[in-house]
Amino acid sequence: MSYTVIARKYRPQTFAAIVGQQPIVVTLKNSLRSGRAAHAYLLAGPRGTGKTTIARLLAKALNCHRLSEEGEPCNACPSCLDITAGKSLDVLEIDGASNRGIDDIRTINETVHYATSSSKYRIYIIDEVHMLTKEAFNALLKTLEEPPANVKFFMATTEPQRVPATIISRCQRFDLARISTRAIADKLQEICKDMGREATPEALHLIARRAEGGLRDAESLLDQLLSYSSTLSVETVTEQLGLTPLRYFFTLDEHFSRGDAAYAFQLAGEIMDAGYDPLLFLENLAEHYRLLLLLKYDGSATLSHHFDDLETASRTSYVASAAYYTLEQCLFILDLLVEWLQRIARTPHLRIALECILTSILRSRHRVSLDALVRRLEEMEAQLKQAPPNTPAANIEAAVEKKVEAPEDPPPPLPAAGDDKHASHYENIVHFAAVELEGSVKIHNLNKR
Repeated sequence: MSYTVIARKYRPQTFAAIVGQQPIVVTLKNSLRSGRAAHAYLLAGPRGTGKTTIARLLAKALNCHRLSEEGEPCNACPSCLDITAGKSLDVLEIDGASNRGIDDIRTINETVHYATSSSKYRIYIIDEVHMLTKEAFNALLKTLEEPPANVKFFMATTEPQRVPATIISRCQRFDLARISTRAIADKLQEICKDMGREATPEALHLIARRAEGGLRDAESLLDQLLSYSSTLSVETVTEQLGLTPLRYFFTLDEHFSRGDAAYAFQLAGEIMDAGYDPLLFLENLAEHYRLLLLLKYDGSATLSHHFDDLETASRTSYVASAAYYTLEQCLFILDLLVEWLQRIARTPHLRIALECILTSILRSRHRVSLDALVRRLEEMEAQLKQAPPNTPAANIEAAVEKKVEAPEDPPPPLPAAGDDKHASHYENIVHFAAVELEGSVKIHNLNKR
């Protein structure tokens, strides 16, 4: 007997089994019960969220001989069985990517007037409809707007922006949302239980998070992982999917706390020698700092759901690592990683790029934040204004260093012309700040009013 993959074996056969699209399901079931089903629907959304599944269920419900009071197909009548098996002559699934020309649409326009074989409606399901050519869309317009009473069109697309507005205006459009990580993990748990396989909740949450809102992607990953091991743990999932173990990140945090920038070269070498994908490593590292940032904003239990795919020991390590960073440092590092993720794929020397990124992260331990630098400059201005003309600059700097808190009053204006030595020293500080901030500031000439 041939093997049926999990994504096909556990495809929903009723509206109640649809995961994460409750508003759309309720609307469609209400239209079925009230007899207000439209002649054309456009289902748009990311991959693996249930577009084609909903189209098939709607086709099954419209042609079902024993539709329930809740609007659910019976899955037992000949029409339901044929549609489930893909053998119905009245429900035609068309791949828009391979049947995208005007001749293919003309064939549809010619067959819409044929009588159905045994069902109430002839239904055309066009998948990836955005792949149709402009001429094909134009040929479909009139038929789509005024089809025969027994004909309905269901169209699915992952790129609704490529569907002409003239087509969208003739349809009822439903935008499917990405499915939540928790909902995907719960579905995977049901599948594992039905198959008699063991999987820890943390491992399933990790799979669900890697799927990025697509249930089909999560089911495909689960199918792959169950071929690798009958029991799934976080370590198993991490190893099989090529994810970076958390120990690398926690060690990086420890070296960050010590300001050890040289560790960047060691870590980059370990990552490359172990065969980890640098791009995937940076994605995992960005997720690591995202969790640290969440802890910096709120370390209470209200954020516990963000750590559902972590074991207790890892959660404890995250709390310890969060103490090494300030909020500004986490934000700076995340900005750095996001910027590099956009361009590292075009970098010919991945090892050097990785070393540069890690070095920048470790060196940011001594980076002065913008708020702190502005506060220091404001204090310097105040001291320059109050100091006698012959006061050495070193004494002014020492006075600023002794101040613990920034003044509550607004900063005074720039000091008037005074000692040239003081003015020159102050300009040097402002210029240094501009360079360190990698921006530009207007250097005021203190000798001008």
